[in-house]
Parts: sequence; structure tokens; C-alpha cells
Amino acid sequence: MALNQLFAYFDPYLPLTAAEKDELGRRAKTRKIKRRQFVLQENDVCRHYTFVVEGCLKMYLVDEQGKEHNLQFAAENDWIADIGSFHTEQPSQLYLEALEPTQIIQLEKPDLLYLYTHYPTFDRNFRVLIEDQYVALQRRLLQQISAPAEERYRSFLAQYPQLAARLPNTQIASYLGITPEFLSKVRKALSRK
Repeated sequence: MALNQLFAYFDPYLPLTAAEKDELGRRAKTRKIKRRQFVLQENDVCRHYTFVVEGCLKMYLVDEQGKEHNLQFAAENDWIADIGSFHTEQPSQLYLEALEPTQIIQLEKPDLLYLYTHYPTFDRNFRVLIEDQYVALQRRLLQQISAPAEERYRSFLAQYPQLAARLPNTQIASYLGITPEFLSKVRKALSRK
């Protein structure tokens, strides 16, 4: 079931052949993660690309004052990884943590490189996936430095429509770079419009 969801994920890009599905199925590892369990912790090397089958993960940094700064959420049919740590094999500064019970599929670097080399479809699909993530990151960075909180919240709703009701205000506010109290004011203002 979980693998079929992963196979279907690639259909809008380049659909996988039966041989590609078989190889991916042999190399992918399915795991269940409990709420508040880590997939990656600071100072560990990120060794996997992680696909969320069910549930939700967050990627965040903890600053010197102990405050969390959410960088990304990954819910159903999303990928997440500390790509910098994954590619350089250097320790991560980030945490990947489950916000709710989560089922994931992971690909280790040697397996991903094998798929890239032996099945060009994977190379193409993951290149497009990473390009899409990069575009989203650029948009988010531009909004963070130039857009008012209400516009950032609307963008959050557009990017993560299924998460607005599932995540607590503290998580969303951390992602938007505002306080939970200010997020409540933004939500009230939007509901009045």
C-alpha cells in the first residue's frame, strides 16, 4: 500500500516502469514514527530522503536561545531531507521530528545514487522534485524578508492547505516568523474579510 502511494507520486513527472518500481521497492525502507520522535537530530548526518506516506514531519533549527524556527513541513505525499547534510555528509544543524504518528519511506544515499545511475527516470524525477523545492524555498525567503504576516499566512495556506487545521498555532507561527498571538490576530482579520 505505502509503496503504491510512492509509485503514484511519480506519475505526474515520469511514471515508473515495472522494473523501476521493483528496484525502488527493494531499496526503499518503510518505517512508522511516533509523535515527537526524531528522524534526524542536530549533529547527525542526514542519510535519507524521506517520503511521508501518512502523518506530518517538521524540519527546524534551534537557535542559541533555545527557540525553534520551523523551516519546512512535510505531510502526505511530500519529501523532506536536510539536502546540505545529505550531499556533503556533514553534520546537520537541523532536526526532523514527527508532529503526529507518521509512516515514512526512506531512501539511503547509496540506493538513491544507484537508482540515478541505473534508471535515468529517477535522476530526472528527483531533479524536478529538488528544483520544485528550491523554487518554494526562494518564494518563502522573499516573503519572509518583504511580505506582511497576513500575506505569509495566505501563502502557508496555499502551500499546506491540509495542515492549517492539523497544526497548533505555535508551529505555524514559528514557520511564519511571528508569535502565536499575532497569528491569532491575523486569522481573525482574515475571517472578517
